[in-house]
Amino acid sequence: MKLQLAIDELSLEEALVQLEILNEYVDIVEVGTPFLIDAGREAVRQIKTKFPQLEVLCDAKIMDAGAYEAQLAFNAGAEYVTVLGVTDDLTIRGCVEEATKQGKKVMVDMICVEDLATRVAVVESLGVDVIAVHTGADQQAAGRTPLQDLAEMKKHVKKVQVAVAGGISSHTIYDYLALEPDIVIVGSGILNAEDPVKEARRISEALKKE
Repeated sequence: MKLQLAIDELSLEEALVQLEILNEYVDIVEVGTPFLIDAGREAVRQIKTKFPQLEVLCDAKIMDAGAYEAQLAFNAGAEYVTVLGVTDDLTIRGCVEEATKQGKKVMVDMICVEDLATRVAVVESLGVDVIAVHTGADQQAAGRTPLQDLAEMKKHVKKVQVAVAGGISSHTIYDYLALEPDIVIVGSGILNAEDPVKEARRISEALKKE
């Protein structure tokens, strides 16, 4: 299992400082959508240059122009790019085609997908690498967690990896590990913790035990 650190609300300078102390516990660094809007592809470039041992995911949440927008992310140094599961199949296919050309990967973010069973089958057929359960910040504020969606998704995914995001911390990590995701995505659970290093270590150790 891999730990993906989602960076959303930090500046580029702040992110680099945090990664100096957290990188040994992290497998994938996510340049989250707010972070990408704020710092642009330069965030991907600098993180990859400074921490070449880490994989970088560009959370572009692509909705259109799949091949071109995926190319922008990959050319900046990202190993992964995200595309929304609610978008057109042609857009997802474009991302996959560009990823195949460059030896990179596509993660499909299933936020707001209502019929997971039907959509998972279609998305898998398009050749993506990872399908992500994602309970958004607004949904979390309303009391929803991704556990139910993760359990549902695991019933239908046949070959691709599964990632899960949404309010995960060291206090809840074992609930998620019981469902055997391939990638666990944690953002504020680490970055807003009283001791981010301790929290990252706890989650990383939990993943390694599995």
